[in-house]
Amino acid sequence: MHDTATPSVLFVCVHNAGRSQMAAAFLTHLAGDRVQVRSAGSAPADTVNPAVVEAMAEVGIDIAAEVPKVLTVEAVQASDVVITMGCGDTCPVFPEKRYLDWELPDPAGQGVEAVRPIRDEIEKRIRGLVAEITPTSRA
Repeated sequence: MHDTATPSVLFVCVHNAGRSQMAAAFLTHLAGDRVQVRSAGSAPADTVNPAVVEAMAEVGIDIAAEVPKVLTVEAVQASDVVITMGCGDTCPVFPEKRYLDWELPDPAGQGVEAVRPIRDEIEKRIRGLVAEITPTSRA
């Protein structure tokens, strides 16, 4: 990461309708403008999973207006840290980037009861990431 620039993080999953949307929303919520946040999917869905929207609303984060986005090489190149969540070999890899692979259950087709533990695990990991990439953070 560049000392003079705001760190940037890209979250990638297959559909960009669940895990990556929750992670991006938590990072935006917890880090604000201290981190540039992107999310994308290798095969984006038409809409964000309604159970994911509901689970995030329960913790005060509204992602109802979010739309799944397609993963581009440009998005990867513009990011300092790329966090994959089950996108497999479809994620482009650049040697100068830092990659993390978060193995998390896929909330696709699940009800809000099944999404809550995934949401809570993502929040925990995001809090750790914020502390790591923004050392002055109190998140």
